[in-house]
Amino acid sequence: MIWKQTAILLTFTTLVACNKGAQNANEPQIRVVSEEQKQLHQLDAFDLGIGLKRAIYDAGYSCKRVTDAGFVGTWQNLDEWTAHCVYENGAQRDWAIFAGPDGSAQVRDCKDVAPSGLPKCVIKERPKGSFTFKK
Repeated sequence: MIWKQTAILLTFTTLVACNKGAQNANEPQIRVVSEEQKQLHQLDAFDLGIGLKRAIYDAGYSCKRVTDAGFVGTWQNLDEWTAHCVYENGAQRDWAIFAGPDGSAQVRDCKDVAPSGLPKCVIKERPKGSFTFKK
């Protein structure tokens, strides 16, 4: 008799656990967005280039001149931006800049982004204006 009660209890516990997992899968994901993240979308090309270049320098890297940049997409709570940098010796490098809801920025070389499972550095939305001069 005890083994029947134990079997029923285990079956009930398993069903409750399965149902709980299904509820979690259907719950909407909450995305936190900061004012800084929203403001990046409002910038023209010149100012966006300055902002992304500053994030690159703050992360300990360099970027002589931004010649192209734009919004890539979102990954979790981060907005991904890409900046194409040209250096004095003619070398070029693409950077991924992840802007967080806390005002932080994480910078990665674009060649390292896709293999790590993050979205590729493909610009989906470019700002208006020029990256080389302010109107």
